[in-house]
Amino acid sequence: MHHSVVPAAPKKILCIHDLSGMGRCSLSVILPVLTVMGLQPVALPTMLLSTHTGGLGDPARLDTRDYAGKALAHYHELGVEFDCIYSGYLGSEAQVALVEQAFALWPDAHKIVDPVMGDDGKPYSTVTPSLVEGIRGLCRKADLILPNYTEAHLLLGRPLDEIKDSLEEPEALELADALCALAPQAVVTGLPMGKYIGCAGSGRERFTLKKLHIDRAFPGTGDLYGAILTGSLMRGNALSAAADAAAEFAALAIQSTPRTADTRFGVWFEPLLPRLCPPPEQ
Repeated sequence: MHHSVVPAAPKKILCIHDLSGMGRCSLSVILPVLTVMGLQPVALPTMLLSTHTGGLGDPARLDTRDYAGKALAHYHELGVEFDCIYSGYLGSEAQVALVEQAFALWPDAHKIVDPVMGDDGKPYSTVTPSLVEGIRGLCRKADLILPNYTEAHLLLGRPLDEIKDSLEEPEALELADALCALAPQAVVTGLPMGKYIGCAGSGRERFTLKKLHIDRAFPGTGDLYGAILTGSLMRGNALSAAADAAAEFAALAIQSTPRTADTRFGVWFEPLLPRLCPPPEQ
């Protein structure tokens, strides 16, 4: 007799990020990636933007503060259980409080914070010292944080003029280790390591990874990286393996985007999505 095996329900991930209608970043990248990875993303937009803010003029904006708090209450009333809460761009201290509210409502969820605050040695225009402090506090409640090189300096209170053009492996690991004063695990992305872009992880396992030299910058690649890393962790992989899979895919997406493409519209990741599908059940 064959007993039909009922597949386990997909793990649910509450994704607290902005939604840019155009430009391949934040939720518009995170939702398809986690879905094809066999997970169930639940979108909680912190803000609606017509486009991202990287070179496409001044976007139309809608703050979803009232909606977002009510949405959390609704999910909680429904008895929804989240396996993971994954937060990204937060435009104000009220939005930091929203993530803290989600953490409090689902204390058993795995908490991943991408502390989106700046890049290329500069904070974003919306980032104030009090917002940095709020996001630092959020990182203290997280299980894993995913800052880039600039954000690592902001979190640690290190001067941004100390950012180097090239890092040696011990320096990269030291930076990741220092962040573990805030959260149990940290991965720092976008590290210039010789002719490679690398990341360094610390916590239960320490590692550095270097990927091919990337000579074009695209908005949204950090969100692509974070989503794949999150999905890979939720599928049971070790942090170093999840970081490797994410870096591999992001590098491939950049290389696969035609040289003629307008970089402001992000990487052409969509044709590569089948690579992220889980293997069929045996």
